[in-house]
Amino acid sequence: MRKPLAGALLALVLLGAGAPTATAAAPTSAAPAPPAVPAPAVRAVDFAGTVALSNCSGAVVRVPGSQPTDPALVLSNGHCLESGMPAPGAVVVDKPSSRTFGLLDSAGTKVATLRAAKVAYATMTDTDVSLYELTSTYAQLQARYSIQALELNATRPAQGTAIKVVSGYWKRIYSCSVDGFAYRLKEAGWTMKDSVRYTAACDTIGGTSGSPVVDTATGKVVAVNNTGNEDGRRCTMNNPCEVDENGTVTVRRGINYAQQTYGIVACVGTGNKIDLARPGCSLPKP
Repeated sequence: MRKPLAGALLALVLLGAGAPTATAAAPTSAAPAPPAVPAPAVRAVDFAGTVALSNCSGAVVRVPGSQPTDPALVLSNGHCLESGMPAPGAVVVDKPSSRTFGLLDSAGTKVATLRAAKVAYATMTDTDVSLYELTSTYAQLQARYSIQALELNATRPAQGTAIKVVSGYWKRIYSCSVDGFAYRLKEAGWTMKDSVRYTAACDTIGGTSGSPVVDTATGKVVAVNNTGNEDGRRCTMNNPCEVDENGTVTVRRGINYAQQTYGIVACVGTGNKIDLARPGCSLPKP
């Protein structure tokens, strides 16, 4: 067996050999080996911070500027509202709510029942999102249950991004990648913009609506799971179709979709309040 150079020199010293000559050293003309490039980190994605609704999934989320003393927010879909699906063009803001959510730990065990103070924002126009403001702060969730909120990524995900869809309702995690983006996604009377299309491995089902879509490299939320084409029908309920810039319609049976969440970040102001007038906020307004 050939020993590494350093090991051979150490052996000579231990055996009482004289100092090594210059010929024993590595040639001075040899280029040093390039440093190893570490592989991209993959974050462990589990159920901690996700929630189960009565009919959907969701997650306790924060934006980069959220403070520990802020009331926590729960992210889900607009179509998961207890009052029913908002009509096309409708936007719900600051509507009182006492809805409850089952908070899960990393193993998917329910550790608490959380309660909403209001629906801070919800719509099914251009996207499919609801944000509930809780009666608990982030600091209280951390102190009582050792649960931290999932952070919304402030940048748009890229095609090919490895993701996990984490369903608190089913306590199931789906793994796949961002296959691409639908310029427009039409489902019955609703139209969503720039929707995330999954690769086929994320074969999400009913009850996974509202699940956070997590970038496995950063551990941050990049989208919220919301729909899929079940029967191959064209642009009907539970059978969304893609429409490109030229109006061409594409139906992808068995493929599922999510709505990007980076656009929410600019709309959250001081105290975690939704402020649709903030610079850069592009969420639909009432």
